[in-house]
Amino acid sequence: MKKDPWWGRSASLDLHDCDPKLIKSPPAMRKFIRELCTLIKMKRHGPTQIQRFGHGNLRGYSLMQFIETSTIVAHFDEIDNRAFIDIFSCKTFNPQTAAKFCQTFFKAKSMTTYVEERQ
Repeated sequence: MKKDPWWGRSASLDLHDCDPKLIKSPPAMRKFIRELCTLIKMKRHGPTQIQRFGHGNLRGYSLMQFIETSTIVAHFDEIDNRAFIDIFSCKTFNPQTAAKFCQTFFKAKSMTTYVEERQ
């Protein structure tokens, strides 16, 4: 039997001019992950990992959340108030719904979204 060539969907979101308080707040990041996973119907697997590291202009928070069907990863740029969020799942989800939520949550003034079907 031939397998379906579709493996998953990847959504990469570049958020600009975010609220600086939110991209520096681990409690806000944990809330963000819980609400995003509920919205796109993904089941979290284990705790959200949040670390602040780097040097100079590259210092900031990163987070990773395993989901049963892959991961959600985010990196936050504290100098330019940007957020870079990657959602990958072999379970379907609506990338536009996820993008709108992310932009609203972090109060980003603009956003670029890239979606790729993975095979």
